Amino acid sequence: MPSASKILTRIGTRGSPLALAQAHMVQALLAAAHGVPKDAVEIRVIKTTGDAIQDRPLAEVGGKGLFTKEIEQALLDHEIDLAVHSSKDMVTVLPDGLVLAACLEREDARDVLVSHTAKSIAELPKGATMGTASLRRQAQVKLLRPDINIVPLRGNVGTRLAKISEGVADATILALAGLKRLGMADKATAILDPQQFLPAVGQGAIGIEIRDNDAATRAIVGTINHAATLTAVIAERAFLAVLDGSCKTPIAGHATIDGDTLSFRGLIAKPDGSAFFEASRRGNARDAAKLGGDAGHELKQRAGADFFSEM
Repeated sequence: MPSASKILTRIGTRGSPLALAQAHMVQALLAAAHGVPKDAVEIRVIKTTGDAIQDRPLAEVGGKGLFTKEIEQALLDHEIDLAVHSSKDMVTVLPDGLVLAACLEREDARDVLVSHTAKSIAELPKGATMGTASLRRQAQVKLLRPDINIVPLRGNVGTRLAKISEGVADATILALAGLKRLGMADKATAILDPQQFLPAVGQGAIGIEIRDNDAATRAIVGTINHAATLTAVIAERAFLAVLDGSCKTPIAGHATIDGDTLSFRGLIAKPDGSAFFEASRRGNARDAAKLGGDAGHELKQRAGADFFSEM
């Protein structure tokens, strides 16, 4: 390991195979951008509460922030210089003093079906079981197939794939981006059309979080930022912020950038699929946060004050 004087920066990450793969991607890009050896970009594994709790849905124990809380505390305590996250795991409102400073170029944001009994959601047997801990995925499955039974399924990607092979459920839904980064894209039975199955906010994007007042680290990570991806994620997170999204609220949102134009589509739904509302926006990418926020306000008004309070 290099001496402290030779370390360019310190990355904090979860220890799951996918989280480590993403941290190593950031490490390689930073090392190349700054002309230093990979080991000059130190990776520190930080165990999170979300990794420790595997027997209950996240919504019951505090939401997706359980995957980031300890890493963000290490950032605030100056134990690390930057945190690498799956953007969809980041809490709606970041802790004071922290900011999403960069994103890597987005991988395919779509969800996939994994099943050994059917080639599509439509072909699953009547009353089949779908294993997922995501209320967003549950709600959209129920919109398409009200007869499907949802059973809780948590764990890292490998664990969930193994459980489907063992017959714990007839199918599950995973992010294509994660499978690709793990070299497991061949495990996907079918890629789900975003027009029917909208991804999570931030899905497919690796986010880099830093201390807001750390100009040196901001400059370091700025060299690998993919501007279009960060802009899209800003729109999606603005949508989420208006709706006060958490693991207890089925919310989906996805933005794309074409030149200077941003297109956004968002959805809110009841967990049982009994009701849903959609909104879309299109405009200049420089207005990303406004476009996403406007879509959120529209859905909040159309759905009414009680839409989420009943959950």
